[in-house]
Amino acid sequence: MTKSIQHTFFFAHSPEVVWEYLTKAELIETWLMPNNFLPMVGYDFEFRTRPMPAFDFDGIVYCKVLEVTPFTRLSYSWKGGPGDKQITLDSVVVWTLHEKDNGTELALNHSGFREIENFSIYTIMDEGWLKNIQKISNLINTTKHGDANS
Repeated sequence: MTKSIQHTFFFAHSPEVVWEYLTKAELIETWLMPNNFLPMVGYDFEFRTRPMPAFDFDGIVYCKVLEVTPFTRLSYSWKGGPGDKQITLDSVVVWTLHEKDNGTELALNHSGFREIENFSIYTIMDEGWLKNIQKISNLINTTKHGDANS
């Protein structure tokens, strides 16, 4: 049996502005991790951070872009483990954007956590996603954007 992390957020900005923070490598790095992301289906990329041996994580997240529907939906695989390409977390991240009258609703679904094997990393990542989305909000709110909702 598997578990999912699900969160919904609201931004008082257009989907185009929010989309930039999900798809531009240099912006992703400001709120998540250094990466070599490109929004192209089939593209393999990595996130890199400090290793966390207590959680069987070597600091590298191996990903593949699964879906790109501009300003609406983005998904990618999210795999990691203790090293030597051993994968103990095999999951999928899906971002869905819905335009609202006064901004954008952003939904996150990070699925595929095996209940026993991934319990500790699930708990940390659930909290981590909340903190990271707050970083996006802070970055968007302190940066001038060219859309009418800024």
